[in-house]
Amino acid sequence: MAVPRTSFFLFVLILVGAWTLQAWPQGIPGPQGAPPPQTPPQPSQPGAAQSAPPPAQQAAQPATPPRNTLAVVVLDPAHGGVDQGARGSSGIAESDVVLSFARLLRISLEAQGLRVLLTRQANEDPTFDDRSKTANAARGAIFITLHVSSTGPAGTVRVYSLPQDGGPAVTGVSTPPRPLLVRWDSAQQRYLDLSRRLAELIQIQMAQRFRGSAETPTAAAVRQLRTVAAPAVAIEVSSVSLPDRAPLDKMAPVLADGVARAVAAFRLVYEAGVK
Repeated sequence: MAVPRTSFFLFVLILVGAWTLQAWPQGIPGPQGAPPPQTPPQPSQPGAAQSAPPPAQQAAQPATPPRNTLAVVVLDPAHGGVDQGARGSSGIAESDVVLSFARLLRISLEAQGLRVLLTRQANEDPTFDDRSKTANAARGAIFITLHVSSTGPAGTVRVYSLPQDGGPAVTGVSTPPRPLLVRWDSAQQRYLDLSRRLAELIQIQMAQRFRGSAETPTAAAVRQLRTVAAPAVAIEVSSVSLPDRAPLDKMAPVLADGVARAVAAFRLVYEAGVK
């Protein structure tokens, strides 16, 4: 019996297709439109490079407490304006002399890299509170008010700090933290020990330079010091009761050098936070 031609060709195509699926090499793309054979996942090889785990985070270091820094010196030439302070019979006015002292002292302190602020630049008369505000608004400041007496041995210098009067003074000379609120008229109480140490260092320098000056400072209720929230002292030179001003002007550069040296010594104590 004869096989139809069409059936024969169909049979041949089926055989060729079956042979192609069996013999096609693995990894070679198949006929157009056929998806490539899937490669089975390979097991990980021993010693293969593994992705490094993220480094362990370092433990947080404790915050370093802020270091005390003495950066500002506020110089207060006392009096001014219509208030001339002590006045000698020869016409020497305290307000004029202390302003010239402050200008020379400013130069000596700035040479040490300190910022110096004057409570008055000319013949004006700020209030006690305005003078204190200049120091209280600064961080790392000390306050020095300058005076000339009407009495006392000529050519001598005395240094004052506020006395210990039972207020909440801080022991030692480490810088006390500033409270958020404090009574204006008791601002100095927290700085009494620091102020006394500053006064001691200045008085030592004055005793070495001006014969007859005391070797230790004096505690006195100086009005201007009470409202200063920083180490604060008063320096008083004797005196306006001289025939002319020349001896006082001659003292000025020596005074400036001695005070600047004392402030430099106090700066080491202040910044070290010594107790």
